[in-house]
Amino acid sequence: MSYSDLEAETIPADAEAKSVQGRSPFQLAWARFKGDRLAVVSIVVIVLVVLFALSAPLWASWTGHPYDATFPKTGLDPDGQPVGPGKDFWLGADQLGRDVLVRSAYGARISLIVGISASLLATLLGVIVGTLAGYVGGVVDTLLARLMDITLALPYLLVAIMLATTFQISSVSASLTMTIIVIAFFSFAATGRIIRGQVLSLKEKEFIEAARSLGAGRLRIMVVDVLPNLVAQVTVLMSLLIPTSIVFEATLSFLGVGVRLPMPSWGSMLGEGSDIFQTAWWLLAVPAVLLLLTTLSFNLLGDGVRDALDPRSDRVIGKK
Repeated sequence: MSYSDLEAETIPADAEAKSVQGRSPFQLAWARFKGDRLAVVSIVVIVLVVLFALSAPLWASWTGHPYDATFPKTGLDPDGQPVGPGKDFWLGADQLGRDVLVRSAYGARISLIVGISASLLATLLGVIVGTLAGYVGGVVDTLLARLMDITLALPYLLVAIMLATTFQISSVSASLTMTIIVIAFFSFAATGRIIRGQVLSLKEKEFIEAARSLGAGRLRIMVVDVLPNLVAQVTVLMSLLIPTSIVFEATLSFLGVGVRLPMPSWGSMLGEGSDIFQTAWWLLAVPAVLLLLTTLSFNLLGDGVRDALDPRSDRVIGKK
């Protein structure tokens, strides 16, 4: 008996068929993503932050402390200083006697709403502008490319301060909307430039030439042939843009031009606690730790998504 005959007898045909199974790109990406321990841990942290934000009314109910209510008798000591973490205020009180835990939970809502909404809007604008600039070309490409360059060159903090002082926005909803629009406007250009480069490469591919030869128009090619091939890049860009938007909102609120009071945000809490952090360390520690954990988790998640969607990546750190 030859070696090949012996091998055929020892290995059943059905076992050999089961050993080789085709997997979809999503299954391959999910398998690579599950192997990244840092990305998996980041998802757990993000879920906990989301649950913390959603349970903000419950925290206010359990503690009996609304986010905008002051408790000078129990939240301040006889010298007028905020009390530290204890049974009445689990994470301490601020200089007005307000519960830091409840305000941090509501601040998580603001950070997540602004971060996700601004990232979605910026990604949508970046994809539209980048696709038009890269595929149409000519004068359109020149105008849109210069628009993105000008946007990247503008000092966003000065523009945000100018808008806040010019329109005198006082309501919470209006200031929240303005903050999202400002962040999206100054964030879409970076996404648009990357998408433009990808479209310039895609439009020279053979399947685009085949679509043109079949009589497909520009709009159909951009929507049907180009955009589906940008899903991976857009997903990665949006996941990496969320932490940037959260920090952007915290910076604006820290400077007093973000979300208006009395609605708390992590940035405004940092600004309020910066004056007395030497005697009340928790006023800076609590929002700073939450902001650090949230932005770091989103950054690690974005790196994990990028490595999972890129089959050429060979990241070893954090993997099994």
